[in-house]
Amino acid sequence: MDRIQMLEVFVAVAEAQSFAGGARSTGLSPPSVTRGVNELEERLGARLFTRTTRIVRLTDVGRAYLAEVRGILADLTSADALASGAAARPTGHLRITAPVEFGRILIAPILAEFLDHYPDVSADLVTVDRVVNLVEEGIDVALRIGDLPPSGLVALRIGHVRRVVCASPVYLQQNGIPKVPADLAHHKIVSIAGVTPNTEWRFGETQEQTVRLKPRLAVSNVGAGLELARWGWGITRALSYQVGPDLQAGTLQTMLESYEPARLPVHLVHQEGRRVPAKLRCFLDFARDRLRGMAVLNG
Repeated sequence: MDRIQMLEVFVAVAEAQSFAGGARSTGLSPPSVTRGVNELEERLGARLFTRTTRIVRLTDVGRAYLAEVRGILADLTSADALASGAAARPTGHLRITAPVEFGRILIAPILAEFLDHYPDVSADLVTVDRVVNLVEEGIDVALRIGDLPPSGLVALRIGHVRRVVCASPVYLQQNGIPKVPADLAHHKIVSIAGVTPNTEWRFGETQEQTVRLKPRLAVSNVGAGLELARWGWGITRALSYQVGPDLQAGTLQTMLESYEPARLPVHLVHQEGRRVPAKLRCFLDFARDRLRGMAVLNG
């Protein structure tokens, strides 16, 4: 097995977290994959994986090596594309991650349209409500909401979202509209995990005003919380893009707008590199233009 193939096998095993999975993705036999990793470890004089009977995990050395190897293989792919004249044509596979609701509402339709425009590209959309490590999980581009910590990632700002308090017109007609945040203590509250803490909501540009609440009901996902609000059961809090269609349809309305915290920036982020593959460059341009044109991200 040559050196490049060893590196490809190493990445495949790391991503699958198993030798059998690495074999399937490379089209090699499991014994060949095992030999390839063993040869690479012997060549390096270091253990890249911790092996048990149930799982294969990267060592600290293996994690650092994986980041470097992915960069090397990406540069080789770019160089091959440049030499063959394919650098300007998007081809290959993209892995994109976004928060669950943002991915469902906004990214999925854009990605489907993108794939229709570029038939030589395929994609995975990974929707999770956690910060994904792009290198360790093999992600090309991530959608991030909120201020970004220092990192080696390239960030492309595409808009912002707001934390909004909302309820159905029927509920507000029956129970009154809160005029100041403290009025929320007299209402039925639906708390949504991941949007705001269960027992206190912060208001004001610097979130200096805190209201301690006793939610009658706490739910683990935005969809359930908004459905309860639509039914007129109580007041909830969500991000502005999540309630955009409801505000247009009139099924929900916002309140306490003058007390909202500072807006949260929204970025597309990707790894920095000497060459951005055509598939990624085209997707970033494609998604940027569409996301920046959406009122829910720029209103």
